Amino acid sequence: MKKIIYKITYPNGKIYIGKDLTNTLTYFGSVKGEYVAKDFTEDEMKDFTIRKEVLFESESKEEINKIESKFILEYQSNNPDIGYNQWPKFKE
Repeated sequence: MKKIIYKITYPNGKIYIGKDLTNTLTYFGSVKGEYVAKDFTEDEMKDFTIRKEVLFESESKEEINKIESKFILEYQSNNPDIGYNQWPKFKE
């Protein structure tokens, strides 16, 4: 079964990088909702569009697990100014 690493882009331009070991079309990650919600007004949350892009595909769970953090660091999605990933911890 194909496994993926994906990038979610929110309306404010911030991103989240994640993996999906089942390649489920409707899976949009395990980002902490409170981190995202604080960036949007109540009105903005009423009409909310996100984009999901597949960055990498593999049949190997080990390969996906190994390189997920590389994509997080490459896209700097662990930097609170850029994204919502909490791991690996961002170092300025």
